[in-house]
Amino acid sequence: MIGHIKADGRMDRCRLKGALGDALHAVLCAAGHNIRLLLRYLAALLWLIVQRMRQTTSALIPAIGHNNSHPVAA
Repeated sequence: MIGHIKADGRMDRCRLKGALGDALHAVLCAAGHNIRLLLRYLAALLWLIVQRMRQTTSALIPAIGHNNSHPVAA
C-alpha cells in the first residue's frame, strides 16, 4: 500500500536521512494521500451542492416569469 501511495503522490525517493527520515517519509506520504482523498470528497460535495442550486433556481425562475398578476397594476 505504501508503494502505491508513494507512486501516486510522486514521492519516489526518500531524501530524509536515517530510520527517522524513513518513518517521517512514510507518515508524510500517508498524510498526503489522506489530503488527496479529502479534497476529492469535498470536490464531489461541492459539485452536488452546485447541481442542487441549479435545480432549485431553474424550478423557481419559470414560476416567477409566468406570474401575470401584478399587485400594482390595478
